[in-house]
Amino acid sequence: MDLAPKQARTANSTESSTVEQRLRFFMQDVTGRALVMMESATQGQQGIAMDLVQEAFISLHKSYADKDTEEWYPLFYTILNNKLQDWRRKESRRAHPFSLFKKVSLNDDDESIDIVDENTPNPFEFLNQAITLEEIQAAVQQLPIRQQQAFMLRAWEGFDTATTAGIMNCSEGSVKTHYHRAIQGLRVALEHLNPNTRGASNEKR
Repeated sequence: MDLAPKQARTANSTESSTVEQRLRFFMQDVTGRALVMMESATQGQQGIAMDLVQEAFISLHKSYADKDTEEWYPLFYTILNNKLQDWRRKESRRAHPFSLFKKVSLNDDDESIDIVDENTPNPFEFLNQAITLEEIQAAVQQLPIRQQQAFMLRAWEGFDTATTAGIMNCSEGSVKTHYHRAIQGLRVALEHLNPNTRGASNEKR
C-alpha cells in the first residue's frame, strides 16, 4: 500500500479503459492513504477502517461511475467522511444511549480563527528526516478527528483549502484552523524525536 504523501496522479484517461479498470487503478492509488486516515480516525481499529474504505469505494462506483477519474478523488473522500461521521454517531449513541434524545455534535468547528493556510503543505517540512511514517501516523492518531482530517487531506492528498472544506462539510476558515492546529500538535508530539530540538532543550537545562 502507498502510505507516502501523494506527489502526482497519472490517471488512466484513455477512452478504451473501462470503469472497472479505472476503479482498480484508483483503488490502488488511494487505498493506502485512505486506510491510514481511517485507522487514525477510528483509534487503530483496522477492521472498521477497512470496512469504511470499502463501503466508500462501493458507493463511489454505484453513484459516480460515469465521472472522470480526477473527479473521483474529492468525491471519494467526501463519501468516506460521511461514512466516518455516520460510524462515529452510531458509536456515540452506543456509548451514550440517552443521546438519542438530544442532538449529537461530532464537529469541533465552533472556534474558527483566521489562519493563513500554506498553499503547498508538506508534512515533512517541519520534521526531522529521521522520523518515520509510523511515528508520524502514531502522532496523527492523537490529534482530534477534524485536525486529523484536515492534515491528511491537505498534506497527504494535496487538496486545496476549498476542496478540503467541501469534503469535510465545513468552512474554509475551519479547515485553515484545523490544519494549523494539527501542525502545531504534531510539532509538539514529535519534538522528542528530533535530535536537534532535544539537544537545544538539554542546553537550556
